Amino acid sequence: MTLPTGDAATTAEAPSTDTRILRRGLRNIGDMIRLEPRPFAVGALGAMVNTAMTLFLSYIVGWVVAGIAVPAYENGEVALGTVLLGVAALLGTSIIRFSSMCARRIGAGVMMFGVQAHWRRRITRRYLALPVSWHQKHPTGTLLSNANADVEAATRPLAPLPFACGTIFMVAIAMIAFFSIDWAIALVALGMFPALFALNAIFATKMAPRAKRAQELRAEVSAVGHESFDGALVVKAMGREAAETERFSASADELRDAMIGVGRLRAAFEPAIAGLPELGVLVALLVGLARFEAGAIDLGQLVTVSFMFSVLAFPVRAIGWVLGDLPGSVVGRERVDHVLAATGDMAYGDKELPETPAPATLAFDRVAYAYPDGHEALAEVTFTVEPGTTVALVGATGSGKSTLAHLAARLIDPSGGALRLDGEDLRDLTHASLARSAALVQQIPFVFDDTVRANISLDRPGVDDDRVWDALVAAGAEKFTASLDKGLDTEVGERGTTLSGGQRQRLTLARALAGRPRLLVLDDATSAVDPKVESQILAGLKGSSESASVLVVAYRRATIALADRVVFLENGRITAQGTHVGLLETHRPYAELVTAYERAEAEREFDEENAA
Repeated sequence: MTLPTGDAATTAEAPSTDTRILRRGLRNIGDMIRLEPRPFAVGALGAMVNTAMTLFLSYIVGWVVAGIAVPAYENGEVALGTVLLGVAALLGTSIIRFSSMCARRIGAGVMMFGVQAHWRRRITRRYLALPVSWHQKHPTGTLLSNANADVEAATRPLAPLPFACGTIFMVAIAMIAFFSIDWAIALVALGMFPALFALNAIFATKMAPRAKRAQELRAEVSAVGHESFDGALVVKAMGREAAETERFSASADELRDAMIGVGRLRAAFEPAIAGLPELGVLVALLVGLARFEAGAIDLGQLVTVSFMFSVLAFPVRAIGWVLGDLPGSVVGRERVDHVLAATGDMAYGDKELPETPAPATLAFDRVAYAYPDGHEALAEVTFTVEPGTTVALVGATGSGKSTLAHLAARLIDPSGGALRLDGEDLRDLTHASLARSAALVQQIPFVFDDTVRANISLDRPGVDDDRVWDALVAAGAEKFTASLDKGLDTEVGERGTTLSGGQRQRLTLARALAGRPRLLVLDDATSAVDPKVESQILAGLKGSSESASVLVVAYRRATIALADRVVFLENGRITAQGTHVGLLETHRPYAELVTAYERAEAEREFDEENAA
C-alpha cells in the first residue's frame, strides 16, 4: 500500500524544456538572493577576488618561468632581488586566494542555511494557520518532507552559486586576456564555454522529471515511515511487523529505483561535463604550441595561456553544478510554494471579550456543518450552555458530538448558523481572545516530549508553579505527578510514553485548566480514567471557585448524571434536550443508548477484574 502524498506534494507539470527550467531556476535563485543579499554579496565578492587572483597567478607563473626559470637555466644565475620578488608575488597571491576562498564558502553557507531557515519558518507558520480539515487530508510524513527535503532541494544551487558567479567573472576576464594574447587561442575558449552550457542544458531537461519523481517518493517514504513508527504499539500488538516492513520496503525500493535513475543520468552526463574543460586545455595547448612555433606568441604568453586554461578547468565546473542542481531546485521550490499557497485560513475578527473570571455563555444558533465532500454532519443545532453549567452531549457514534466540540473551540467553522460566546460570534473574536476564553481537551491526548511543567504551562505568561499545581489538583493528577522521580521536572517522553493513558488525559486536562478558561470543552477527555476518578474530577470542576461553563461529550452514565443539562443527538440533529433523569423517563432512544453504555462499561470492568 502506498500512501497518497496529497495536495501538498503535487506539483505543476514538470518543465519540458531547458528554457523553462533555466527560467524558473534563475527566478528561484533570484528570490533566494533577495532573502539573503549580504551573505551572497560576501560570497560572490570573495569568489571574484579569488578568481581574479587565480588569473593573476597565471601571469605571475608566466613571468617566473620566462623571467627567472629560463634565464637561470640559460645563464646559470639569476638576481636575488628578482627571486625574492617572485616568491613575494606567489606568496601574496596565495594568501589573498586563501582568504577570499574562506569568504566565498562562509558567504555561501550562511546564505543557504539562512534561506532554508526562512522557508522552514514560513512553512511552519503556514501549517499552523491552516485549518484542521486541511491537515486531515495530508499525511504527516509528506508535510515533514515539504519542510525538510523539499527545502533542501530548492536551496541546493546556493552552495556553488558564489563560486559560479566568480567563475563567470573569471571567464569574462580570461576571454579579454585570451584576445589580448592571441585570437586563435581565444577562439578555442569561445568554442568550449558554449558547448559546456549546451551540455548542461540538455542534462537539466532530462533530469527534471526524474528529480520530480524522486522528491515525491521521498515524501511517500517519509509518510509510510512516520505512520509505522508512530503506530508502533498497534503494529506490535497486532503482530504486523512483517507487513509494515514489507510496506515500507516497497516504498523504499521505489525511491531507490528512482534515485538510481537519477544517478545513471548523472553518470552519463557528468564525465562529459567534467571532461569538456580538460579537452579545452588540451586543444589550447596544441593551438598555443603551433602559434608559439609560428612566432605569434612568446614563451611567457604560452605558459600564461596554458596555466590559465588549466586553472579554468575546475572552476568552470561550478557553473555545471549550479545548472545540474536547477531541475531538483525547481521541483523542490514548486512543492514548497504549493504549501505556502494553500488556502483555507480561518480569518479572525478584531473583537475582544472582557477579561473576567466569570463563566462564559456559549450559544449554538441553527448551526449546520457539512464536510468538503458535501456530507452533512450537523443540521439546525440550537442550544445554549449557560454560565457555570455543565451540558453533556450524548449520542451514538457518528451523531456529530465531536464535530460540535470542534466547532465550540473553533477548530472548524459552521457551514450555516452561528456560535456565540457571550453574545459575540466566534468568527468576530481575535485569536488571542478566543484562546484565552475557551479550551478544548480531546479524547486522544497529545503530550510533548518535555517536562510535566512545560507540558502544562506551555510558557504562557502567569502560569507559574503554583498555578500548575492548582491545575494538577483540579485534574486529579497531583498524586501521580508528586510520585514521579523529579516531580514537575520529569521528562515524560515522546507523546508521553512514560505515562499511562489516564495520566496523559489528566495531564492534558491540567494544561487546559492552567489557562483558567471560562469555557471548557471536553471531547470524551476522561475516557481512560477510572469512572470514580472521572466523577471526582468533573464534580471538582463544578464545585471550584473558578468554575467554567463546561460542554462535555459523555458516554458514562455517572458522567452524564453530573450534567445540568443533556443534549441528545441523532444523525447530526438534536432530538431531545433536558435533564438526565427527565430524558430517561421521556425519551426512549436516549434511555436505550445510556443503558447500553452502562452495560458495556459494567462488562468491561468485570472482564478487567477477572483478568486481574
